[in-house]
Amino acid sequence: MRRNALGACVLAVVLGAGALDAQGVPRGFELERLGRHAEAATLYLAALAADPADESALLGLERVLPRLDRTAELLAAARRARAAAPRSGVVRGVELRATAELGDTRALAEAAEAWIAEDPGSEDPWREWTLALADRGALDGARRVLAAARRALGRPDALATLAAEVEQRGGDWAAAAGEWRTAVAADATQRANATYHLGEAPLDQREGVLAGLTAGGRVPSIGRQIAADLLVSWGRPLDGWRLLESSIEGTPAEVGRMLRDFAQRTEGLTDQDSRRARGLALAAYADVAPPATAARVRAEAARALLDGGDRAAARAQLLQLVDARDVPPDARALAEAALIDLLIRDGALGAAAARLAAAGDQRLTGEDAQSLRLDLARALVARGSLHAADSILGPDSSVTAAALRGWIALYGGELAVADSQFRRAGPYAGPREDATARTAMLALLQTIDEARAPELGRALLLLAGGDSAGAVPALQRAAQHLAPASRAGVLTLAGRVAARPGGDPEIALRLLTGAVAADERGAFAPEAELVAARVLLHMGRTADGITRLEHLILTYPGSAFTPDARRELERARGTVPRS
Repeated sequence: MRRNALGACVLAVVLGAGALDAQGVPRGFELERLGRHAEAATLYLAALAADPADESALLGLERVLPRLDRTAELLAAARRARAAAPRSGVVRGVELRATAELGDTRALAEAAEAWIAEDPGSEDPWREWTLALADRGALDGARRVLAAARRALGRPDALATLAAEVEQRGGDWAAAAGEWRTAVAADATQRANATYHLGEAPLDQREGVLAGLTAGGRVPSIGRQIAADLLVSWGRPLDGWRLLESSIEGTPAEVGRMLRDFAQRTEGLTDQDSRRARGLALAAYADVAPPATAARVRAEAARALLDGGDRAAARAQLLQLVDARDVPPDARALAEAALIDLLIRDGALGAAAARLAAAGDQRLTGEDAQSLRLDLARALVARGSLHAADSILGPDSSVTAAALRGWIALYGGELAVADSQFRRAGPYAGPREDATARTAMLALLQTIDEARAPELGRALLLLAGGDSAGAVPALQRAAQHLAPASRAGVLTLAGRVAARPGGDPEIALRLLTGAVAADERGAFAPEAELVAARVLLHMGRTADGITRLEHLILTYPGSAFTPDARRELERARGTVPRS
């Protein structure tokens, strides 16, 4: 200490007392940032020599002296500061922490009790005492101090957030949840903190957390609300909704706020359960929302329920909207779009078409109307109602509509029109699987000379509808109505379908052999050879399969199917294992 005092005197002489007071603490902070802690300590001590109650200088000392193993000097400075400013909570806090750092539990208790005696109504001494013990792992001691604080202050909810932290440090997450529930009941602004901290509970502790939040005879609503928030963050949104639903109470405004908060917590989550939970919360909120917003909320609820797979609940919400009076135009448009979408998904295509025609562009936004027309046309095509699908598309000139018109033309046997529309649509229009199928179909159409082939269209429609058993003979018959050079692609397609699990491998081989014979140098011959070889290998006819593969590799060395054939050949010969 004598050395530090001498250093302070030297600085005072060099800088002048006024300069030291003005610059000592800021300069000390700069020295801290540079890692020059001893020099910073000298400046802080000099500032305290001039003013023992300088809180900034004392806090600076608290940062640097323990690093220098000089905590005893910090305690001495804190006691001098306390003598100069006995009511300073900052000074008292430094004194308690320094005492705890030195490991003197009795002295820590004496210092804390002295502070409590001087300020008996304050939580601060109890908080600092508890933290000092908890920071050193004395969690049982910290719990005893908290219990004493609550008795002394006469408030069972005193220092609840600190109590929750102590329990979390001790690994008792259920007890921490109970403390957080108490804290939020006393101060609603702590709810976000409670959810954040409890959300970090280990997986094996989560049921304990939920129990801690919902324990008791008559469960406080706030505990269930926090638990509902946590269940959403833990990927259990429907459980969260059921828990929240059972705790809804209060005025319409309070209930509305509770429901809106839960819906916002699920916003942006894309899994089906989260969307359904959001829809259920919004539907309940619509029942208590102000009239000016209720319709819009109900429309959002219906859309979320639809996305969440709860069609019955979605329909119930939509029916309250579409024919109700005094519904704002934008809410009505949302409801109309959602209801038509629901009808399409449920397969009520006639009802969907009638509703779409009645709504028109006046009750739907242009974007929604177009999207629904495309969805309805796609569903009609899948059902085989080609004329109705074409009628629904109307004058739509989008590339997605062109893609759909291509399928309508194809299934109607108008191959040239289908080719033209597919090319106009390009490779990216519509869903990815549709684009992939369209590209494959274009490759087939390029090998067919006929502009029209009604039998082929009907066969392809059977295949699109999932009727593989009916599609194979239909494709075979359709191929017979084509010129010999045009048959290879159709027979290859039929062979591929017959080769699927559950199909007839003998029929597949016959079709694939016929495809190669129809056009040995054509684009589909290598594919037909490869599929035939795989069928043979699957049937256990390994030698025949190897012969097919060798023929493919030698005959079509530049084909895109040749690398696959080489790999199949290596597996068949036992060079590499089958995957």
